[in-house]
Amino acid sequence: MSGDDPEAVREDVIESMERSAEVYGLSRSAGRVYGVLYFAAEPLSISELVEETGYAKSTISNVTRKLTRIGLVRRRSTGGGGRRVQFEPETDLWFVVQDVFQQHVAREMGTTRRTLDRALARLENDDGAYDRVAALASTYDEFETLLELAMDHSVEELIEAIEAYDGE
Repeated sequence: MSGDDPEAVREDVIESMERSAEVYGLSRSAGRVYGVLYFAAEPLSISELVEETGYAKSTISNVTRKLTRIGLVRRRSTGGGGRRVQFEPETDLWFVVQDVFQQHVAREMGTTRRTLDRALARLENDDGAYDRVAALASTYDEFETLLELAMDHSVEELIEAIEAYDGE
């Protein structure tokens, strides 16, 4: 395998990023743009991304806006009078995951937990339904604890803690 063409290997990885993007609710074009930026030696402009991906300028503009909003890509302005915007990838994906947890997952979990609390207050006299909602609320408490740990620690710290626990 050491004789494989680096461009072919790069393309395989970018295609994998395209497929992964769909799993996370993004378009394949978002995965391709992120992949192209990830392998670029320096930040790229919209016109350079159009050339690299073959996508229309409007597609690149929409994709870079979305990727910037979710933190996978950062905008950079070039120096000089032209102020040409360039894009570079966020390569610390754990930072991106933590940001998504903070912005979306934690908020949704908090909303659901408040709904469960209200349901528990309203179901005090219905033992069967109360027990089911209480069990769900307990699970959400555990999820919130895991989420807080994920947001407060690096991947290395979490792995170290899990390995230390497994070693006991």
